[in-house]
Amino acid sequence: MTRVVVVGDLMTDAVARAAFPLAKGSDTPAAVTMHGGGSGANVAAWLAIDGVDVAFVGRRGSDIAGRNRDMELMGYGVDARLVMDAERPTGTCVVLVTHKGDRTMLSDPGANAALLPEDIPQDLFSQGSHLHLSGYALLNEGSRQAAKHALNLGRKAQMSISVDGGSSSPLKRMGAEPFLEWTQGARLLVVNTDEAEVLTGREQPDQAAKVLTAWYPQVVIKMGADGALWYTNGRPEPIVVEAAPIDKIIDGTGAGDAFVAGFLAPWLDGKPPAEALSAGCRLAATAMAHIGARPTLDIQDNPIR
Repeated sequence: MTRVVVVGDLMTDAVARAAFPLAKGSDTPAAVTMHGGGSGANVAAWLAIDGVDVAFVGRRGSDIAGRNRDMELMGYGVDARLVMDAERPTGTCVVLVTHKGDRTMLSDPGANAALLPEDIPQDLFSQGSHLHLSGYALLNEGSRQAAKHALNLGRKAQMSISVDGGSSSPLKRMGAEPFLEWTQGARLLVVNTDEAEVLTGREQPDQAAKVLTAWYPQVVIKMGADGALWYTNGRPEPIVVEAAPIDKIIDGTGAGDAFVAGFLAPWLDGKPPAEALSAGCRLAATAMAHIGARPTLDIQDNPIR
């Protein structure tokens, strides 16, 4: 099986799940819990429980939270290559989850913003392996040079490369043109509908996908409740699969990261795109059925795939 090297962000998520509609300017009862997070680290964790040989490269603080995040990743089976920052804390994200499962995130990147090119272990980059770059590493100016360095190492090693869009708001602030330029050479781009619109100006996912194949050989767009699509040049229309059924959305945090992991594993094994899309949708549904962005112990003991 192909080894996957994930470069990106590591966070502690403080998840506040409201029991009722938010009372602006007043109090709303909520369940507040702490979890491991960070888009890149989440992808690595979901890949690891699926049996994929995966390494994660990132930066953490010298605090207790950083030690806990490091141990969690190793517990999932991830080869955690974390550089410890003596000055900055481990990144933190406050996740506000409404009673309907919608979420808003307030992020402090902490040590993630200091990821340096010299933090990227060159021994991980070899032909036959796959590089997945979390878009957040490019969107954050402090880690951008490290992210670009990882992409260069991946290209030189002739690794297959995938990139995700990170998040639509910071992507819009940075601009589509730099992102498209910096990620040239990636074989696969994974974005959601909002990120696809930022990059192309197209509201319709199928039209956005066709535009994006001018830069990437293959494009996947996550469409939430409408499922997901895959497109490559030469096809008349994208391949679309429906979202996996779910009784109740508990917390959507990390669902997109779970999708990426669920898609990558069969895609790297050469399975048909529709099969990879369905696997991604199933894992995303699993992530939404519990609080937190990472696999729970029960999921780890009993993988769904």
